[in-house]
Amino acid sequence: MASLMNGRKNPNGCPVRATYFTQLAYTNYSMVTDWYVAGNDVADHTVTHQAQPSTGEISGNLIALNELAGIPFRSLGGFRAPYLNYTRDTLESLNKMQFVYDSSSSSSVPTTDANSDAFWPYTLDNGMANDCSGDIPNICSGEPKLPGFWEIPMYSVYESPTLPHLMDPWLDASPDKVLGWMQNTFLDHYNNNKQPFGMYSHPIHIATGYPGLGDPTQTVNMLNRFLDFAHSNSSMSNVWMVTNTQLLAWMRNPVPASQLNTLDEFKCQTPDVQEAVICNGMPDKQNTVLQHCISDTPGDSLNNSPFYTCYGCPTTQPTVDQPSPPQNNATGSIRTRINASCDTPFWDPIAGKCLNSGFTDETRSIGANGQGITSTGTTGTATDDSGTKIDPFTTFGSSGGAADLLVPRLALVGASVAAALAVFA
Repeated sequence: MASLMNGRKNPNGCPVRATYFTQLAYTNYSMVTDWYVAGNDVADHTVTHQAQPSTGEISGNLIALNELAGIPFRSLGGFRAPYLNYTRDTLESLNKMQFVYDSSSSSSVPTTDANSDAFWPYTLDNGMANDCSGDIPNICSGEPKLPGFWEIPMYSVYESPTLPHLMDPWLDASPDKVLGWMQNTFLDHYNNNKQPFGMYSHPIHIATGYPGLGDPTQTVNMLNRFLDFAHSNSSMSNVWMVTNTQLLAWMRNPVPASQLNTLDEFKCQTPDVQEAVICNGMPDKQNTVLQHCISDTPGDSLNNSPFYTCYGCPTTQPTVDQPSPPQNNATGSIRTRINASCDTPFWDPIAGKCLNSGFTDETRSIGANGQGITSTGTTGTATDDSGTKIDPFTTFGSSGGAADLLVPRLALVGASVAAALAVFA
């Protein structure tokens, strides 16, 4: 994701962020902590990536994210079902567990069609409005009624009006063809009802340096070209890239884009942490105090996927039945896990205390993208296939008045196992 997000900023000068749907298996928890402290969303994707997940699969992953990544339960409000395979019971369980939203449904009818199902996010006060073809029993037609619980549909990219692509569409054709699909679909969203536009990926398909796989250089270049088109285009200078939390904050309070800085979720606030060494998701402060977790038990699956954490290694790999194993205290270095009243960057798990030292707000006045507020410098991330830089980013400092725009138009979301990049169009 860094190869796509590096240097990109919204019209208020804040770096773009992502939403990471994270499962327990094969997850490095210190990295999840880093994502969250950097301002990204972290959401639930179950313990073992099972279709039609049980309540234990969902709640067990929440417990692990809280205990091993140090993320407060109140900040873990989203869910996506593995393989997008969910049931009415899944939705009802999420609501009972006080999740804020689900994002497992899909939209497969273009915005240009009068019967499009590319809806803006909605609450289930009157039931589901997506996936109503009958494949999922007992939803739609007013069911299930879950007042206040949100659904954020996943939005397809279209090769043609009857050929949608959803997850990892860059695997389905050449980069140039997929770029055309994405640009055309984005413009259909932008020029019609401004629905969010979605980009969803498993990180392995855009990761560089992955053992045994070649770097997807052409794919990454294509995605940067698309983001330059959608987010740095002078003819669409009112485009924003946001997380699901930011998207829903605007849905609840749809202010003009010139007033987005009045919403806390859209501000960029850097934690004021003076301690030189603290295990809190800030890499330059924690590298010497991270714990490397690998099991002493022969055959334990933790030996196949060891991880790092600030919050105390478990004696064995967490499971659905035991999502919170006791800490391994063989070295006498037991850590105190985050309490409910603190936030991650301020929690010192070694001292067992909350610093509560506050934030520095680095939000700038809102101006249109491309008017000196897109980047802190040329990122050089986007190139054509020959390697020639085509990144149009400019530096801060040029003049540009606040734009009075009616809607934010770009949302970015990403994940650990299922990454989502959504665009407000």
